[in-house]
Amino acid sequence: MSDYRPIACAQHERLEFAALTKQWLDVAVDGIAQRLLPLDVYTRDGAEWLQAQTEVGDVVTLRLDTLTF
Repeated sequence: MSDYRPIACAQHERLEFAALTKQWLDVAVDGIAQRLLPLDVYTRDGAEWLQAQTEVGDVVTLRLDTLTF
């Protein structure tokens, strides 16, 4: 059983819209501020995930409940 905590629908929609429109977002990942370009939002293994590009060009995969807006 997963310990995933679903995020608010408005935040999920914000991520999906940013991925569709290729907009950079300022978020905190486990409390650390980052600027990310969302590439995809998807569900896997009982949790929701974000695939995003960092400002230096790395592609990262983050669980949505680790993000704060």
